[in-house]
Amino acid sequence: MNPPPLTRLRNYFLTGLVIAAPISITAYLTWTFITYVDETVKPLIPAAYNPDNYLPFSVPGVGLVFAIIALTLLGFITANFIGRSIISAGERMLHSMPLIRNLYSGLKQIFETVLSQNEKSFQRAGLIEYPRRGLYAVVFISTEAQGEVIHKLDDRGEKVFSVFLPTTPNPTSGFLLFVHEEDIIPLDMSVEEAAKLVISAGLVSPEYNQEHLKELAEAAEKQAAE
Repeated sequence: MNPPPLTRLRNYFLTGLVIAAPISITAYLTWTFITYVDETVKPLIPAAYNPDNYLPFSVPGVGLVFAIIALTLLGFITANFIGRSIISAGERMLHSMPLIRNLYSGLKQIFETVLSQNEKSFQRAGLIEYPRRGLYAVVFISTEAQGEVIHKLDDRGEKVFSVFLPTTPNPTSGFLLFVHEEDIIPLDMSVEEAAKLVISAGLVSPEYNQEHLKELAEAAEKQAAE
């Protein structure tokens, strides 16, 4: 039985909204970011290198390109001994200033963590029983606990992991928890897929092909036997 015309129109509208909204919002945010960078950086570009002085129209993205080039050059300069010495001297000066040193240290640690490509980034997603037994929450598994934490908690002779428990719908806030390895249920989904699951409050769930995973496991066992 076909749905009523109004129901079909509503479904068409919602389908169009689902397709158009993400594209429109992404385009808007991207254009806003480019415009902001252009307005900030273009006044700093020498007139001889600014194409707006030669063309009858403004070229969007010029400021962003110059900002990327400038940051790349900054990274290149600081990669050598003289550059590192200058940066170290500047950091020592900042660390001697009250309040400013706390702000600088916090921001530097945040950027180093977010942009880090080493093994300290979140590598896996999992489930733990939280806030009580029988209820489960998605967590991002970080690293094995170290220092005093592992010394105090290693009473069972097991590995203890630090995990980040994100909140919904804002996964950037949450709780740091230390959990024994046997209390963590690893998930096959990626960290990005787990983040989408958290942000959408469970509405967006990644596909799970159990047969495919079974085939991969059998292939791995066969390869190990060979």
